[in-house]
Amino acid sequence: MVLDEVLPVPRKLRNIAGQAGFHLTLAIVSMHKVNSIVMQAPKIAIFETAASLELWPKILPHYRYIRFLKRGSDRNIVVMAARRSGIPISWTSEQIIDRSRLEIHFHHLKAWTKGMRVVWTFSDTPDGVLVTISHDLQFRVPALAPIVDLVIGDFFIHNIANKTLRCMKAYVEARPNNVTA
Repeated sequence: MVLDEVLPVPRKLRNIAGQAGFHLTLAIVSMHKVNSIVMQAPKIAIFETAASLELWPKILPHYRYIRFLKRGSDRNIVVMAARRSGIPISWTSEQIIDRSRLEIHFHHLKAWTKGMRVVWTFSDTPDGVLVTISHDLQFRVPALAPIVDLVIGDFFIHNIANKTLRCMKAYVEARPNNVTA
């Protein structure tokens, strides 16, 4: 149910919220962030690189470590740690690798981003493979949503996701077996 169906929300506030990427609802305010890049490598090689979390600290210089709490072939529970402009951050996440759909899903289990859903998708385009990372978070304290969106969404997520995509692109495009059919 949309908030302004229950309580009148001034048009100006609705417009500002919409431009900032918020969706006003009765109980919560949500955040949706998308980062993407086109990579010139075989889709399966990109997918497998993104799914292989043990590789990340080796190929992504802003990642400090990935610690596996539970490890499986298609499901992992991990503590992920990165840096943003020297600021160390970490979170616990469930990773689900969907090989049939070539998607990677993360569900943040702890820390400020608890409840966040992250989806990596891989789409063929005439220019290469479009790799997209979507972050969705339902804010637990709606009154803090504008500040949390700026700090978590713009300052941390946007920056780290862009670095991740740029570094992964450099890695997969430099691999010697980067031959497309």
